[in-house]
Amino acid sequence: MEEHEKLVKTTIYLEEEVIEALEEAAREFEKTTGMKWSRGAVIRVALSDFFTRRGKIF
Repeated sequence: MEEHEKLVKTTIYLEEEVIEALEEAAREFEKTTGMKWSRGAVIRVALSDFFTRRGKIF
C-alpha cells in the first residue's frame, strides 16, 4: 500500500512572475513525467530541494 503524507492547507503570497514560473515548471514536469503537476506540487519539490541542501531531510 502506498503511503501518502498529510498535507496542511496554507496561504502564501507570491509575485505574479513567480506564479508564472511555477506554472511553466509544472508544464515542463508534465512533459517529462507524463503526469499532471500543480503549482503546489512544484512548490513542495522546490522546498524539499531547499531544505535538503540545508541538511534538513523530510
